[in-house]
Order: sequence, then structure tokens, then C-alpha cells
Amino acid sequence: MIWSDISRFNRTWDPWSELDRMQRLFRDLAVPAAAAEFPAVNVWVTGDEAEVTIELPGVDPKDVDISVVGKTLTLKGSRNPEEAKDEESYHRRERWSGSFNRAVDLPFLINANKVEARFSKGILTITLPRAEEDKPKKINVISA
Repeated sequence: MIWSDISRFNRTWDPWSELDRMQRLFRDLAVPAAAAEFPAVNVWVTGDEAEVTIELPGVDPKDVDISVVGKTLTLKGSRNPEEAKDEESYHRRERWSGSFNRAVDLPFLINANKVEARFSKGILTITLPRAEEDKPKKINVISA
């Protein structure tokens, strides 16, 4: 079998060390958490509207730009870093800061004139009504 073939060539092959080596490789190639998609976005959809919630802890709502074109919602903004005070230094710093830009594709055209946005407790909620021209139309069948 394969084990006898490997020992015949006087090589040792340990599948567990190979697995460990591959895990280290993929861990090194992984995207750091700070570079992952920020901010986190959830989208709920009904027949008449979409509701998008975005986690923006530490972001001033005035620093967020929201735009809608067709089926795409775009968010731009920034989160300023927390600065250490005099005689302080960071022991650990994991919170991401800087500019962000997210584009979210929606399943239908949006009526941009009726979009509403609310910000509460670090969560931005955007209600996006479906455009009338994109809503399904009922067709009446006339009997002849």
C-alpha cells in the first residue's frame, strides 16, 4: 500500500504536518480583520422596499455620505482614530479607523426621492422604497 511505498523510498511523510503547513500558509494569506469589509451591512427585502442596517460604532453621522443610483446603494465615510492622551500608550489597538466606501447591490430599482436614513446607537438604518416602474404590474385578461 502507499505507506509501504513511502517507506521503501526511505522518506517519511506525515499527513498531519502537511495539514499544519497548509493551515499556516492559508492563515498567512488571509485578509486581516482590519482590512475586511467595513462597515458590516444587513439587507432585508419586502415586495415594496428594502431596509439596510449598517454598523457604524464610533462614526459621526455627519461623516457618512449616502447615495442611491438605480439598484446600488453607496456609503462613504470615515472613522477617526482614538488618540492616546499625554503619558498614555496603547497596550492593544484592534479597532479599525480610516475611510470606508461600500457599494451594496439591491434586488430592484429604488425611488431615490423617498429614501430615509436614521442613526441610533451606532446603527444606521436606511429604508429604500422600490421604484413604482420596477414593481410588478397586474395584467387583466379580457375574455373575447
